[in-house]
Amino acid sequence: MKKQRPSIELDTDDLGRGPWIYGRQVPPPAESIEPGSIVEILDASRRFIGFGLYNPFSDIRIRVISRGRKSDLDNLRQFLLQRLASADRLRKRLLDLPRNTDAYRVVHAEGDDLPGLVVDRLGNTLVCEYHSLGFYELQEDIAWALGELYPGAHIIHRVPRGARSAEGFDPAEEPDEVAEVEIVEHGVRFRLLPGVGHKTGFFCDQRDNRQKVASYCKGADVLDLCCNIGAFALHAKQAGARSVRAVDLDEVVLERAEASRAANDLDVEFLHADVFHVMRDEVRKGSTSRVVILDPHKIVPGKRYLEEGLHKYGDLNTLALGCVRPGGLLATFSCSGAVELQEFVGMVFRAARRAERDIRVLEVLGAGPDHPQRPEFPRSRYLKGLLLAVD
Repeated sequence: MKKQRPSIELDTDDLGRGPWIYGRQVPPPAESIEPGSIVEILDASRRFIGFGLYNPFSDIRIRVISRGRKSDLDNLRQFLLQRLASADRLRKRLLDLPRNTDAYRVVHAEGDDLPGLVVDRLGNTLVCEYHSLGFYELQEDIAWALGELYPGAHIIHRVPRGARSAEGFDPAEEPDEVAEVEIVEHGVRFRLLPGVGHKTGFFCDQRDNRQKVASYCKGADVLDLCCNIGAFALHAKQAGARSVRAVDLDEVVLERAEASRAANDLDVEFLHADVFHVMRDEVRKGSTSRVVILDPHKIVPGKRYLEEGLHKYGDLNTLALGCVRPGGLLATFSCSGAVELQEFVGMVFRAARRAERDIRVLEVLGAGPDHPQRPEFPRSRYLKGLLLAVD
């Protein structure tokens, strides 16, 4: 018997194609609807639009998961399996990612028409990251579908702190003990704790950028700032860097970095320190490196923090530019989705003027193709970076 789902009537007949419907567009429903429920979406003329995940506690009131066909969710598990299988085919067949790595993004939320759900493959472990209460409530069905695609894989479920606040719910306690896994990316081995630390435990989005930056590092002295588990640093050393220093303030990620360094038998120096202190000391001593990498954590969590966050990004980039030897290279990044590319570029240009350095943009960088973007949702391309020649 087909399940009858509650319906939400919008206040407009003119709904855009994006996957988010905000609270201002959704009048209070006539009947109480359980937060996280799948609902039928109707326009102001009561025409069926599609299905979505409803949460009255979130400013993103409805996340649209299907449009146009009422039969799409007749069998929820088959619907999820089809969506996940489509995302999986892109990574395996078109992108051929397993040829070079066993760590990649299987599902990129809105980019794969599953808004609020992220799934990363880390070896034989799949980390499901829930940015939506609705998908968190469907975790058993998601685990079933992933089990069909990745038989025998270990599945971990986690909810980022920011999502807990934005979605207004307190998830069940996550397990304390997580087994270490080893993944391989372009010949470099990494020892990870899936689901622990930033994001899902590994920055799959920087895979192509690590290769690109490493291609400039042969024979160079390299300074990797905000290094996390040392992925840029280890790729740089494998590519033939003369020396590599990598800095982070997080002791936990540096333990992972040291484990990965030992697994590859690479000579990389990891420093437990504040990057601001390290850069100021480098500038004071006149010590410079030929290649500097700056990849800080998410500094701007939302638009209301934009001005403050851009100021901090500006300070970081001003100091980083002072650490680059004339004729050298700076690879600088932001993973803050609230910062638009043009704002990031403008900030870097202002930082160059403050540092009194001449720069030339060699390339604009972004996340790898396993982080696809739908045209109607440009925020899927949250990662942005610049490769700069510094004089």
